[in-house]
Amino acid sequence: MAQDPVQRIPLVTRRRLLQGVTSGAAGLLAWHQSWPHLPHALAQKSAPSGQMTWAIHVNIAPTWFDPAETPGIITPYMFLYAMHDALVKPMPDKAMSPCLATQWSESADGLSYDFELRQGVKFHNGDPFTAEDVKFSFERYKGSGAQELKKKVKALEIIKPHQVRFQLHEPWPDFLTFYASPATGAGWIVPKNYTEKIGNEKFKEQPVGLGPYRFANYQPGVELVLEANTEYWRKTPQVQRLIMKSVPEATTRLAMLKKQEADVTYGLYGALGEEVRRDPTLKLEPVVLPGTQWVVFAEHYHNPKSPWADKRVRQAANHAINRQSINDAETLGYSVLSGSIIPRKFDYALSLEPYAYDPNKARQLLKEAGYANGFDAGECGVDNVYTGVIEAMVNDLTAVGIRAKVRPMERAAHQAGLREKTFKHLAFQGSGAFGNAATRLDAFATTKGAQSWIKDAEIDAWYEQQAVERDRQKRQTLLHKIQQKLYDEALVIPLWELGFLCASGPRAAVSGLSLIPLFAYSG
Repeated sequence: MAQDPVQRIPLVTRRRLLQGVTSGAAGLLAWHQSWPHLPHALAQKSAPSGQMTWAIHVNIAPTWFDPAETPGIITPYMFLYAMHDALVKPMPDKAMSPCLATQWSESADGLSYDFELRQGVKFHNGDPFTAEDVKFSFERYKGSGAQELKKKVKALEIIKPHQVRFQLHEPWPDFLTFYASPATGAGWIVPKNYTEKIGNEKFKEQPVGLGPYRFANYQPGVELVLEANTEYWRKTPQVQRLIMKSVPEATTRLAMLKKQEADVTYGLYGALGEEVRRDPTLKLEPVVLPGTQWVVFAEHYHNPKSPWADKRVRQAANHAINRQSINDAETLGYSVLSGSIIPRKFDYALSLEPYAYDPNKARQLLKEAGYANGFDAGECGVDNVYTGVIEAMVNDLTAVGIRAKVRPMERAAHQAGLREKTFKHLAFQGSGAFGNAATRLDAFATTKGAQSWIKDAEIDAWYEQQAVERDRQKRQTLLHKIQQKLYDEALVIPLWELGFLCASGPRAAVSGLSLIPLFAYSG
């Protein structure tokens, strides 16, 4: 290897021993699989056995099996954590834990990042993991954040078979946040030779990865079956078969849990959560996510002359909604009300309370805007998991004269509508993806954002300025200005940081929920 003339600043200098834990359901994904650096002898457990079933709240979309197409939501990572692996990702011990990369460093001038890759690792099909796979996976990535990554990265160089270097056009403080966290799927690795041979579409049908579980079978609309990867580079999973069943109907998910047809279920709401609380054989496990949810003004995006073009109308909608009442009814009060699309725990977040519930003020604002008799606001497209939330919101809007209807959709179709900008009136939106304020704003508040319904030149300019600003305080000022403008102009209707109601049954001694901080699913 040639001498590197640039002084490098170590970000992770060596691996450190992590403590082991008693494993239950969580051990099935070996996510304290991780106790990643346990001595080899300790990692050798008995062969995996048994089966665990998850009742999942959405129809499983095969596009989620491919890291290259990861949207700016957390759902696909349920499958990526199981079947795939990343250079760096959140684990129980830390937010940026070394995985396929054993260490990494940044040059003193901020223009390059080196990653040392783990050796001796094999994909599920036996292909060895090398720097070629890292380069290939990055170049084919087209999910959330891809445009920003490709714009900022000048080149990805293979220094040697197990070392890569990212060269940037200019210093970019958020490179690691975009690449080395689930803010995007760009750092999750697929096998180059296999993927080139079968093609991108076939890869979704027969995915091959580096994760603790290998693909076994997929029945569209029914279930995904995974088998333990006994060659996984961390410790071997304890459970032989993991079944992820698509069960969109919440009452059915709960019934499966009671009958022990499922061990863990996600996305319960309202009365069903209370029912779990009353059952001594079940355990309610709410997870408060970095998952903000809000409603976008799609009609304003398409038509600058729509009623939503008037700030007073947008403010009226924000004042019309009784968020606390909806929170109590739908998420048992576990959600945290918010006036922002940025979670409060994110770096550079500006903490904003929601607009006060004030239907009289909402009516007054509508009158001032020339809509004393209200107006027809059309349909609000919503992921059917959150239909109850939007039904309650629409009732509040209608009560002040903003007459809207609910359009429930399956998650994949709803996500396609957000991505392709096909909604015409209103649309429910949300994200539980990792990152910081900048990654969330990039995807949802800039004109170029993958799922943004906002076009504002001033916001775009501030965003570009902060993206290259290395002074933390100056950068925070710019990011706070964007968040404040979103609030003052009421460019969306923020609801809350979601309290995601999950539950486990008697066979799941440890569900794995909340094991990885801020992650929605079992870890």
